[in-house]
Amino acid sequence: MGLSRNILLWMSENQWMKANVQKWWFVRKALKKFMPGESIEDALTAAQKFVSFNIPAVFTKLGENITRLSEADAVREHYMEAIDKIAERKLDIEISIKLTQLGFDLSFEDTFENFCDIARKTKEKLGNQIFIDMEGSAYTQRTIDFYKAVKDKCNNAGICLQAYLHRTENDLYALYKVSPSIRLVKGAYKESGDIALLNKSKVDENYYHLAKKLIDEIKSSNIRVIFATHDDKPINRIIDESKRIGLSKDKMEFQMLYGIKTELQKQLAANGYKVRVLISYGKSWYPWYMRRLAERPANIWFVLRNIFN
Repeated sequence: MGLSRNILLWMSENQWMKANVQKWWFVRKALKKFMPGESIEDALTAAQKFVSFNIPAVFTKLGENITRLSEADAVREHYMEAIDKIAERKLDIEISIKLTQLGFDLSFEDTFENFCDIARKTKEKLGNQIFIDMEGSAYTQRTIDFYKAVKDKCNNAGICLQAYLHRTENDLYALYKVSPSIRLVKGAYKESGDIALLNKSKVDENYYHLAKKLIDEIKSSNIRVIFATHDDKPINRIIDESKRIGLSKDKMEFQMLYGIKTELQKQLAANGYKVRVLISYGKSWYPWYMRRLAERPANIWFVLRNIFN
């Protein structure tokens, strides 16, 4: 793992920086590269701009590790209202959410109820899916267990898996039994070498290895799989593999963050692949922002250009 990535991940967890850095005007200015604004209205406006390119969206309200169940109730109510606003605009927008934002550190039962409330309304009003974001490795097994339990109640639920974890291939096989919807990401948290791959090239290779397994599963069982990466090389290799086994384009789906590789998103959509843009919003953006920079430290140069332009 590179020094710059380590520093950025340390910054994402530092409480003093979390309390102060997000107030600095030049950081807030640079943030606009990755986030259209802090409100749901900002996110809706941004999503509308992608409609003409046949690119629907995924929304996530930033926040994690709440300390009071009343905060979880507020998050649930926010999403219930957000679903109404999405439906009113007739937009194709899915929701992705961290379980610790719904009370996972405090109560499994309350988190389960909160999630199911949002999932049921998502299905009723929007007719699509809701995804569980994966957090640090301390939550991996608990999140998978939660997903298996909630899948019985909410068949429109999906889960995110991280390619840099050594365990993920085994997790894939275990999840096949519940006909999952899976979003495959590389992973963005600070982990030790006994838990995760630390070398970028090895993470990239394992991402492709897992993607090949998932492509085979798509063909044999028709599960929904989303490849969430901004890197051209893995995307091209995944597309080549799908062509090799004769998988149609409508079975292939990619997701990328707002503000990153927008032209590539448009190109993939124009070529007939499913693409969604993940739009984040909310006031609790600092840890997420640092992890986004750590995923690809080269983005720091984009940030610096945005500050001085």
